[in-house]
Amino acid sequence: MRTLCSSTLIGEFFVIGFAGLVAMKDPDLTASTVWTVCGIAMFLSVALCGVVTRPGGIALGWALQVALIASGFVVPSMFFLGAVFAALWWASVHYGRKIDEAKARFAAQEAQADSATPGTA
Repeated sequence: MRTLCSSTLIGEFFVIGFAGLVAMKDPDLTASTVWTVCGIAMFLSVALCGVVTRPGGIALGWALQVALIASGFVVPSMFFLGAVFAALWWASVHYGRKIDEAKARFAAQEAQADSATPGTA
């Protein structure tokens, strides 16, 4: 799960940066505001890569997805991109858990086969 979720979060890092460049064209926003908000969001997307398997990591990832969709009020194309990344986040979590379960089953079967084979230690 960690690999899939981290890949999604790193993709979001770049999308947030590019959205910041688009937001710079808005005359109502200052550069410092845009890059403070984008910088925090970019930092969170990278930091979440390290805590995605810890308690609350998935929930924080969902919070980032909601914030990414909400950024569409500033950069309208982010409504679409945020929804795409939310779908990718769901798929990463869903299929990542299935892969982790399959790996655990395979490791248990392998350990059981090793212990059942006489003469191996």
